[in-house]
Amino acid sequence: QVQLVESGGGLVQAGGSLRLSCAASGRTFSSYAMGWFRLAPGKEREFVAAITWRGGNTDYTNSVQGRFTISRDNAKNTVYLQMNSLLPEDTAVYYCAAAEKSSRWYVDYDYWGQGTQVTVSS
Repeated sequence: QVQLVESGGGLVQAGGSLRLSCAASGRTFSSYAMGWFRLAPGKEREFVAAITWRGGNTDYTNSVQGRFTISRDNAKNTVYLQMNSLLPEDTAVYYCAAAEKSSRWYVDYDYWGQGTQVTVSS
């Protein structure tokens, strides 16, 4: 089992920045690929970013490319999502998740955090 706890969400004005953190405990964190997803009211769960277990490869959905950066520190069992130039449409609950392989598909992820709310005001 892997337990994931997100933090760092909040209210920010458009153009601002936030950094989300996801702390992992349990089984070996460094062996898992990690992803961030988001869920906005009335919308489907959306892939945001993913990173391989060593951190050598990252993947982003088009709408956040160039604005968001996913990274990980395996020594701290933590994955991060740095979000810059935030837009109102980035408003959602953000979830981190762990998978055996990096993927854009939520069904490939075995473990999920409880989510953290990000609200971007215009």
